[in-house]
Amino acid sequence: MPNQQFALTSVFQALSDPTRRAVIERLTRGPAAMTQLAKPFAMALPSFSQHLDVLESCGLVHSKKSGRVRSYRLAPGPLARAEHWMARQRSLWEQRLDQLDAYANRLQEQQS
Repeated sequence: MPNQQFALTSVFQALSDPTRRAVIERLTRGPAAMTQLAKPFAMALPSFSQHLDVLESCGLVHSKKSGRVRSYRLAPGPLARAEHWMARQRSLWEQRLDQLDAYANRLQEQQS
C-alpha cells in the first residue's frame, strides 16, 4: 500500500504543473518527438526535458530513442489509477453530503 500511495502522490505532483498537463493532453493524440512537444513552450530544451523526466519517472509517459530522436507516448495506467482514486473520493464525499442534507432536512422538519 505505501508504494501505491507514493506512486499516486508522484502522479499528482507531476500533474500539478500546467506544462506537464499540456504535454499529457498533447500525447492523448499520439506519440511525439521531444522537439514537437517542446515547440509550444517558451523554454530551453534542457528545461523542457526536465518536465518530461518528471512525467517519465512517475510512469505517465514512456520514451523511446531512435537515432537522435527521442519520442514519447502516453502510459495510461497511472492516470487510470488516479482517476479511480478520485472517483472513490467523489463517491465518499457525495455520500457525506447526502447525509448532511438528510440531517439538515430532519432539523428543519423538527423546527416546523
